[in-house]
Amino acid sequence: MSSDAKTMRAIAQDTFGGPEVLRLTELTRPEPLPTEVQVRVHAAGVNPVDWKTRAGGGMSGVLGEPPFVLGWDVSGEVTEVGFGVHTLQVGDEVYGMPWFPRQAGAYAEYVTAPARQFARKPVSVGHDLAAAVPLAALTAWQSLVDAARVEAGQRVLIHAAAGGVGHFAVQFAKHLGAHVIGTASAAKHDWLSSLGADELIDYTAVRFEDAVRDIDVVIDLIGDEHDATSTRSLKTLRPGGLLVAVPSGVSPELHDAALARDVRASAYLVEPDGASLARIAGLIDKGVTKVEVEDVLPLADAAEAHRRGERGRTRGKLVLRVTS
Repeated sequence: MSSDAKTMRAIAQDTFGGPEVLRLTELTRPEPLPTEVQVRVHAAGVNPVDWKTRAGGGMSGVLGEPPFVLGWDVSGEVTEVGFGVHTLQVGDEVYGMPWFPRQAGAYAEYVTAPARQFARKPVSVGHDLAAAVPLAALTAWQSLVDAARVEAGQRVLIHAAAGGVGHFAVQFAKHLGAHVIGTASAAKHDWLSSLGADELIDYTAVRFEDAVRDIDVVIDLIGDEHDATSTRSLKTLRPGGLLVAVPSGVSPELHDAALARDVRASAYLVEPDGASLARIAGLIDKGVTKVEVEDVLPLADAAEAHRRGERGRTRGKLVLRVTS
């Protein structure tokens, strides 16, 4: 399937369902409005919110009924700028998480979005690695810096520390001067230690709430839907400590349980943030932050990427290569 000057290849779905609903198709290429840029997508990151939305959860309530094109992580090259854009120009290599939680359509050869939702990509990594950064890194950064206001010397517990968001959260928390504790299977402990984790808990061998106490901040990337992780995390917090519940938010029951323990529980949802992405790019280029990609698959294999991601054993991220 080839695209002419007015069309593009994309992965779309016409119904909610399993990975098999994802299909390679040809769509009209989007054109930038004023203050927007058109970006030729070289690579697109794959995130849990993608497969949750595909199945009718995630951001499906925002996107509405299919058809739509999934994906929010973009790394590529500016190919056209709309009226009023002064921060970017044609030829700039950029990365971003445009429009979230509205449709961005990153599983496609072109996207358009406001210029300030992008930043220049890290110069030290290629598009495949850069595409793994935006949603996961912004989730980690904003939850630690904006939601939790983590300070040097605090004790931070990160659940699912080896995942896409988790491996960034470990590094950012360490960069902020925290004492970093992570939960992960034993096979990933050496790698997480190399990223800066001070302590690691093998969740397959021990209940984390029995292994750690006096935590200032818990970044829960699992949620109460899986083994009551958020509720159990309340037991690890010091009085006044904070649980940031990322995937499933804070239910009334969790809120009441936190109050009963004299701790706090906060929901969190990532938002586009070009300024923070520029700062993160600087950390990557300085070698302070490393990006982990388990595999890069061609765009046509988006369904396989979803199947692999849903197994929940990925180290770092999966990425789709869209254009070379």
